[in-house]
Amino acid sequence: MIAFLDCSATGVSGDKFLGALISAGFKPDDLRAALDPLGLADALSVVERRTCGIAAVGIEVASDTDLELRTWRQVRDAVRRADAPPQVRAAAEAILEALAQAEANVHGVTVEDVHFHEVGAADTLVDAIGAALGVHALGIEELVCSPIAVGSGTVTTSGGTLPVPAPAAALLLTGAPVVPGSAAGELTTPTGAAIVRTLAARFGALPPMRVASVGRGAGSRDLKTPNVAYLLLGERIAPEHAPHGTEPVVLLETNVDHLSPEELAFACERILEAGALDVWQTPIVMKKGRAAYLLSALAAPEATPEIATTMIAETGSLGVRISPTERFVAWRTVIELETALGRARFKVWRAGTRDGVRVEHEDAARIAREVGQPVSEVAARLEREARSRLTAAEKG
Repeated sequence: MIAFLDCSATGVSGDKFLGALISAGFKPDDLRAALDPLGLADALSVVERRTCGIAAVGIEVASDTDLELRTWRQVRDAVRRADAPPQVRAAAEAILEALAQAEANVHGVTVEDVHFHEVGAADTLVDAIGAALGVHALGIEELVCSPIAVGSGTVTTSGGTLPVPAPAAALLLTGAPVVPGSAAGELTTPTGAAIVRTLAARFGALPPMRVASVGRGAGSRDLKTPNVAYLLLGERIAPEHAPHGTEPVVLLETNVDHLSPEELAFACERILEAGALDVWQTPIVMKKGRAAYLLSALAAPEATPEIATTMIAETGSLGVRISPTERFVAWRTVIELETALGRARFKVWRAGTRDGVRVEHEDAARIAREVGQPVSEVAARLEREARSRLTAAEKG
């Protein structure tokens, strides 16, 4: 079973993730049984919430529990008492340890000295155990996560007013693709970030799958937009039925109307240097009839934060749109040959029954200058020779 968590609009929190699991088929009584040795079975309530017309599952945890959950040792010991398979307890402990490590980093103390405050409350323990047990109970072997909406502005905590994402959440999201989301305020909590960091196998677009069930987990805040995280569960599409050569990528875009062509070209170079797979410009017309360019970049999901930061830094744009998608990649390699005109590199590609050879433009241009001929003629001669030699090599 594979699952896709879409939290690209209003982020993820522990209760939203757990609500999505229950909505998708995870039984609340199984979680209550696991929580019973901790005295938390009766603290869990599963409620139906409607958010902007969308029905979803919400989670509430009674706050009047006498369970002491303030230090990492107390939290860890509580997890180990849960009535759950060893791998579930280990996953829940890993979630909470990631949270403790982040808090320790933020406050400049050791993990053993961390005082969890609100993240050590009973609801965080319920969320962590519930997330680990729900993934196990539903048979999810791989969890793929969309880019994560983090929000904007500030959030009020027991430690004061903090920027969004909160320091602990920001640390937990290191290396993950993030987006502002569709609402202000805190959209992804430290607990939600710890769950995704621990349980998600990778980030990217919806993987090829045959959907079996859909879960909707609702947050408690009114965001004036559906405050829902979506979880799609299904079976992998067999390789023979799936498109060969596909891989998850992220499309980043921003509108630019204040740079000269030279400045925009330089920005493209810097974005490629930052690790983009491709960069291109498209002429567009913005409001009030202003001529502008749509600057687009393609990136691997893990490179998204760096590419987005580079786009903003090099263009002065105030934001970058990010969309997870996929691309079909033909088999290809690069070879270097000593030709009659000189040494040159060639891209060799194959897709199905089609294949081809293309000389690297820089090498063709260099040789064209050396021999004093048009680059188009030089490229054609180089590619004919390369094809001939490769064909001869294949025939032995």
